[in-house]
Amino acid sequence: MKISLIIPCYNEEESLHPLYEELKNVTGSMPNYDFEMIFVNDGSKDKTLSILKEFAEIDERVTYISFSRNFGKEAAMYAGFCNVSGDFAAVMDADMQHPPSLIPEMVKILETGEYDSVAARRTTRTGESKIRSFFSRTFYKIMGKISDANMMQGATDFRLMRREMVDAIVAMSESSRFSKGIFGWVGFKTYWLPYENVERVAGTTKWSFWKLFKYSTDGIMSFSTTPLKIATWLGILFVLGALGFIGYAAVCAIMYEYFSFIGLHFTIGLILLLSGVQLLCLGIVGEYISKMYKEVKNRPHYIVAQTNKKDIVRR
Repeated sequence: MKISLIIPCYNEEESLHPLYEELKNVTGSMPNYDFEMIFVNDGSKDKTLSILKEFAEIDERVTYISFSRNFGKEAAMYAGFCNVSGDFAAVMDADMQHPPSLIPEMVKILETGEYDSVAARRTTRTGESKIRSFFSRTFYKIMGKISDANMMQGATDFRLMRREMVDAIVAMSESSRFSKGIFGWVGFKTYWLPYENVERVAGTTKWSFWKLFKYSTDGIMSFSTTPLKIATWLGILFVLGALGFIGYAAVCAIMYEYFSFIGLHFTIGLILLLSGVQLLCLGIVGEYISKMYKEVKNRPHYIVAQTNKKDIVRR
């Protein structure tokens, strides 16, 4: 039985040595399994690549795939999925917030044959700001209601999957990727493994609030057309409101012969409100069109600059 470990890396020079030592300890405790470690360097600007080359020289199980620039974590995970050779494949972060110590337990659960995937789910958010935690919980609630992707509260990208599930994920070759949604959309039976949040072993997070917000909106639009429906219903609502206002104004003109209730400030506010709704709806439509534009161009998900793997899959 061979297990592939996919580890996206972006400016993780401080985390790689502790991670590698922990991975050696975990894999060493599982002598009945073969392992491969696929490190994907996502255009790092520090010494990440040179450290990965050092690992590859001393450990034949290590494969590094280095991008020509930063393509994003989704592209890095996809590159890993495209190049696994194991019966099982796990994806995990390089900062050790996804504890390697959970891998043996994940393997035991998957080997029972009852599940196709074991996914880690955070039960606490120690070290995370309250505002970020609030928006994260809100996002999962929204996704659960408006999309057909099964997403558990606190779900992470850290999971171990059978090869069949990995192949299904690779077959979804869309450009605008949102793996948490893809994992749920492809189906397969998943066991949710709870664990307490672990802080980074070194360095700082690369995910700013704005990046997380953009990532969440990409996820919503990748797996739901609800925003388009909201735009439609807003249009209907304001049309009905406008008709009602016109009718009310006509009655006042006929019965009372005055329009003094329609002040200048009210008129300006109404115009601004309607204009804002129109722009919002156009923006929503534009976001979906931009995603269609990216898909039509059909550019590769990533470009490999360096690797020690002979038969690399480039998509």
